[in-house]
Amino acid sequence: MNIQERIATIFPKADEIPAEFRLPGPVEQDGYIIGGELRSWAGPMQEVLSPVCVSTPQGLVRQTIGRFPLLTEKEALEALAAAVAAYDEGRGRWPTMPVAERIGHVQEFAARMKERRGEVVRLLMWEIGKPLRDSEKEFDRTVEYIGDTIDALKELDRVSSRFVIEQGIIGQIRRGPLGVALCMGPYNYPLNETFTTLIPALIMGNTVVLKPPRHGVLLFSPLLEAFRDSFPAGVLNLIYGEGRRVAPPLMASGQVDVLAFIGTSRAANSLQKGHPKPHRLRSVLGLEAKNPAIVLADADLDLAVAECLAGSLSFNGQRCTALKIVFVHERVAGEFLRRFGAAIDVLECGMPWEQGVTITPLPEAGKPAYLGELVEDARRGGARVVNEAGGMANGTFFHPALVYPVQEGMRLYREEQFGPVIPVLPFDDVETPVRYIVESDYGQQVSVFGRDPDRLARLIDPLVNQVCRVNINSQCQRGPDIFPFTGRKDSAVGTLSVSDALRSFSIRTLVAAKESELNREIIGRIVRERKSAFLSTDFIL
Repeated sequence: MNIQERIATIFPKADEIPAEFRLPGPVEQDGYIIGGELRSWAGPMQEVLSPVCVSTPQGLVRQTIGRFPLLTEKEALEALAAAVAAYDEGRGRWPTMPVAERIGHVQEFAARMKERRGEVVRLLMWEIGKPLRDSEKEFDRTVEYIGDTIDALKELDRVSSRFVIEQGIIGQIRRGPLGVALCMGPYNYPLNETFTTLIPALIMGNTVVLKPPRHGVLLFSPLLEAFRDSFPAGVLNLIYGEGRRVAPPLMASGQVDVLAFIGTSRAANSLQKGHPKPHRLRSVLGLEAKNPAIVLADADLDLAVAECLAGSLSFNGQRCTALKIVFVHERVAGEFLRRFGAAIDVLECGMPWEQGVTITPLPEAGKPAYLGELVEDARRGGARVVNEAGGMANGTFFHPALVYPVQEGMRLYREEQFGPVIPVLPFDDVETPVRYIVESDYGQQVSVFGRDPDRLARLIDPLVNQVCRVNINSQCQRGPDIFPFTGRKDSAVGTLSVSDALRSFSIRTLVAAKESELNREIIGRIVRERKSAFLSTDFIL
């Protein structure tokens, strides 16, 4: 079967779906959490359609996998009120709780979360079309992230458990919470990236209103009881609904202290502008990127192709860290394209549960048509699709398109495609890709491929001042999670990593006193008798 025939018959009939991967039935997710109560919604519901279609005699039919509540402004503000009450201007049980006790609550949640691995993984596959192995990896990585965050906080607290005496002043410096956080994650990593803001926000003593992404909603359903039971009432409030309807009232209230949002800069700007006191709003934002690769004339082409292939097409290119434009030296452009096209041709395309599959259906409505428009725009400008069947679509499936030569004026040159289209540009002067990066609205990462240390060094020094991660002979990526993850310009605000996120969701606070006999006695008694959770020398093992 050739590629075109494979694409034309890519969707299975209902009885061809393996029994172990079928959903037992539609997920009627009518529950949401406010103030420690798992409430049931009797109002309008949003139907969730899978990117997986089923082939029928009448044509392709997207599978309905469940429904979730379309909450209103009223419920959103009730959730916010619960979070505000639980924080109680920093006097609540959660923000004043000893660090070790907060860690215990998060550990309890993680243990209960692991029990629901199979359900969450299955919903990841069906909701966003993520391959089985990647869905399992996302779940496991999230659990590992929780453990790493706990370890990082223990280390941070150990460092903070000592007193500093300087110029006659006794002081103890710790990190305290900021207040109420609104956490909103992305659909491409609806579990992992949502938790990379949620967990540090919680563990540092903030209370949270959590709004799941528009795709990847139902996978939170198996975790609702764990959320409810693992944290004190009001600490974690989970709401559903249309983001444009429930998020603006939360921001307009002025009671959100931290906006943790992963999405587009346009949406982030709108949310920030809605806050009546934006100067008091702490923002932790992961936004767009148009990460380039630069393939120099002396690059190892086998390595460059392998890394660019994974970098541009992992999870169909639906990653902020994906390589979204590739600059190739004109001396090796022809060979690079030949090898890249051949590598695409052997990629496994199919359903998320199929062994070894890489390219799967797309969850966003209208995405194949949008990607097709980008390819056609490039064709009209003189580019061509290099690989066989590149850009061929069938329902929610879009076959990767390697497009060359892309140039200024084409939509693919600047627009973030967030999908399986790979624009390639030739260059003869390395200043061409450098100038592109300098003029770009984005500044997350870049990948550089080459062998000459002198040439690479001359690129590294200017590029580190344009992006926040320069990858040598490797694709752009987020991990390991101990590395800082951020961006310049329109790509990010704040830094997310295991340790940096703890700082992003907290502020340095200290207790100080003049070094007098009276103050030494007071501080000594407070510490010895464990009268304060803050002023303490307890050491968390």
